[in-house]
Amino acid sequence: MSEENKSANPAFDPLDMHNYRIEKLPKREKSGFERWLAIAGPVLAILAFVLFGFVLKLPFLQHIDPTQLVSDEALKAWEKLGPEGFIRSNEMMLAIFLAGIILWITEAIPNYLTSLIIIVSLVLTGVLSEKVAYAQLGHPVMWLNIMSFILASMLVATGVAKRFALWFILRFGKNAGTIFMSFLVINIVLSAFISATTAKAAILLPIFMVIASIYGARGGNNRNNFGRSIVLQNLLYINIGASGFLTGSGANLLAAALIAGATGATVFFSDWLFAMFPMMVIMLLIGYILAMKVFFPLAPEERLPVIEGGMERLRQEYRNLGKMSRDEVKAVIIFLLILGFWSTDRLHGISPTAVAFVGGVVALLPRYGIVKWNDVDIPWHLMLFSAGAYTLGSGLSATDLPSISVNAFFDHLGISSQTPFWVLYLFLTAVMIFSALIFQSKTMRAMIFIPIAIGVAQRFGYSIVSLALPVAFMIEHVYVLPFNSKPAALLYETDHYSLSDTFRYGFTVMVIAWLMNIVGGETWFRVLGITPDGVFGIF
Repeated sequence: MSEENKSANPAFDPLDMHNYRIEKLPKREKSGFERWLAIAGPVLAILAFVLFGFVLKLPFLQHIDPTQLVSDEALKAWEKLGPEGFIRSNEMMLAIFLAGIILWITEAIPNYLTSLIIIVSLVLTGVLSEKVAYAQLGHPVMWLNIMSFILASMLVATGVAKRFALWFILRFGKNAGTIFMSFLVINIVLSAFISATTAKAAILLPIFMVIASIYGARGGNNRNNFGRSIVLQNLLYINIGASGFLTGSGANLLAAALIAGATGATVFFSDWLFAMFPMMVIMLLIGYILAMKVFFPLAPEERLPVIEGGMERLRQEYRNLGKMSRDEVKAVIIFLLILGFWSTDRLHGISPTAVAFVGGVVALLPRYGIVKWNDVDIPWHLMLFSAGAYTLGSGLSATDLPSISVNAFFDHLGISSQTPFWVLYLFLTAVMIFSALIFQSKTMRAMIFIPIAIGVAQRFGYSIVSLALPVAFMIEHVYVLPFNSKPAALLYETDHYSLSDTFRYGFTVMVIAWLMNIVGGETWFRVLGITPDGVFGIF
């Protein structure tokens, strides 16, 4: 909201958290380039669909070797459709995939509508049966997301999340520097409990927006480095925090499921935690230092509150919560139990989705539960968007298009089966992390690039885990541009920073994250047995 609009509305109180609820954020007007993309999107999508589906005959799709197919679904499709039918199915899959990507990137139509078009297109072209395509709405990861939003709503409705965040800020946020560090810790804690990054953003946004106002950052014409830093750091923490936990997002769980399906071995919560929690903490600290010292250093006047008694408003908000209620205590107990079961999944074998399911059921129980269904905030448009991404992934699996494309790529380059592990490791991790600059869905990237990593490992005779798991660790780096993730799109609406601000800061962090993953492959991941000994020869 611009300062002019705020001034024109005398009822607007910059310290009122209710003014920063998601539904009250003003709709940011698209730039000229964004409007041009929205206009060109449908034309480009239709053109891509027609060209790749009916006009162009790509050589690598005309001579498919069934012995190189890695997906069981693809082998069954080959036997059922025959060579010509299977080739035709791949052509239509590629056409639908490219058209869908164009529509998602250009935002010509709502993302959920693009997903619905993708689902029905895969059915009408015969790539997937109706049963398979429509069943993706019931994917285990979909249910995990739904249960996570129920549990997040429980935190919001009882006030536990707000109480914890306010208490931590008031207890440890003594000055501008420690306020930022407080949000770092808060995001780590919330990432352990909440599997939806959008839900975390919704919980924290009103709090850091009020703090930004206290320090003179109102967005629009009144931007300052405090506002840029607090919003962009939280965007970074929300996403990278999710990388430290298998349950940090549905995309992490999906990647683990794909790896387990290819290897027959389960990737446990503890496996992911030991590998990525230290890396995640280091990355968050690097992001903090870069923001405070390099990109958005605070001038002396920006380190001081400009609204007298501003922090007192936060104290008043905290006092208004009163003593912890019975429901708050119950909410804390439920979450601690959920985290306990998630972290000990190696012992009992219960899936994270089933654990979240039980937690959601308990939270909704009449009389004994904590939250009512009408208080649950589930963004169904995001669920439909995710369902489209899962269906697209099912189509890629049924046609084995990623594996076919990878084999064609390596054959074209003449790369032999003796390719060093580190070459493949660098290439695959780079493709995964930097693809976030183009793709809009973490789920879709997991659907595309984890099977590719699995196919490359099988082609060159390396352990699937050694390549696919480090690739999976790169999923959550979706904070560079506004369309890279839902939290990125949401926080961009605050109007506290420009595209150049988020690109410079986010891309720098992204490159550092990739380099850290490379170092981790030679050090920490070797200790854990993920990557083989001496694969890089760097150290």
